[in-house]
Amino acid sequence: MAKSSTAKSGVVAALQFLAKAGRGTTQSAGPDAQPTARVCAVFGDDAYLKSAVLAALRRQVLGGDEGEFSLTTLAGRDALYRDVLDALATASLFGGGRRLVVVEEADSFVSQFRQQLEDYVARTYENGVLVLDVKSWPGTTRLAKAVAAAGLAIDCKSPNERQTKTWLGQRAKAAHSARLDAAAADAMLELLPAELGILEQELAKLALLIGEDRVIDAALVRNNVGGWRTRTAWEMIDAAADGRADVALAQLDRLISAGEKPHGLLPQMSSTLRRFASATALIETAEADRRRLPLRDALAQAGVLSFKLSDAERQLRQIGRPRAKMLAEWLLAAELAIKGYNSSDERARGELERLIVRLAAGSSPRRVFDGEQGAQSKVPLHVGR
Repeated sequence: MAKSSTAKSGVVAALQFLAKAGRGTTQSAGPDAQPTARVCAVFGDDAYLKSAVLAALRRQVLGGDEGEFSLTTLAGRDALYRDVLDALATASLFGGGRRLVVVEEADSFVSQFRQQLEDYVARTYENGVLVLDVKSWPGTTRLAKAVAAAGLAIDCKSPNERQTKTWLGQRAKAAHSARLDAAAADAMLELLPAELGILEQELAKLALLIGEDRVIDAALVRNNVGGWRTRTAWEMIDAAADGRADVALAQLDRLISAGEKPHGLLPQMSSTLRRFASATALIETAEADRRRLPLRDALAQAGVLSFKLSDAERQLRQIGRPRAKMLAEWLLAAELAIKGYNSSDERARGELERLIVRLAAGSSPRRVFDGEQGAQSKVPLHVGR
């Protein structure tokens, strides 16, 4: 099979792959779509991108509806290498064409059968397509290098702010024949978590509300995106990070009274607080290397969007380094409690209240984040509500 230029390059970003596979993430593969390599590794942390990439691969390899008969999906934790070979070699009674075998959650499968997979990649006579859906794909392994040379690795990590804005504009044009203003893209990322699946849903909703000019502007976004519950949830997080526990707890009560589940609010809080924890870790690593990393730069490296940097810097200073160092531990404790014995709504709410109080508890805004040497006392894990 002739390889595409993308396959030769070894690793391609998911958004780039999807653009070549077909316009947008849900369109059919276009006439210029790149041919699929015999072995594809799909890796990264963005579930939306992974789903879109796997769907694009299915369209490329299998074509129409009858091609689905040539698809086999295996669970990586249970699959054996011989199962994969059998599935790749078994001809379908219907549909015909190439075989496609997808091994889901394949990290343990790759670890167990790494040598056999290296041998398989080296083959030149196989006609089927093997897709390995993995979380991690270190590029230094022999298998990764073999796939880079003879197959295709698709990186599904979450895009950065610039890439997300570009994707929003392209998606608005390709899927909805609309133009998205730059200010509107900023507003969407301010009001919503930077997750492509959520952004896609809101973009589709906005496309139904625009006028004949087919323009999505910032005013339309602010009046319609996310609804009051989404905005209130982000206001709750901001209030807690700003030290206003009373406001944050009132917002939490309002959300739960309106039917929001506390189990669903914790991930939204975590997405912000984990960036604070990451920024703190970056600063401490730099200090250990006798380097000075400004707080704003650390927040940017941790994934805070550019137009949120000023607010995030103020909030993290309010939290203070001792508490910021505890954030990852506090979040883990809350997640375990909510998923475990604290699984009822009332107990889950109590965990969120505990987290808000811990986050908003008074601390000096001068706590060390820019090279000062101040109190480094560790805040106790168990703080009463």
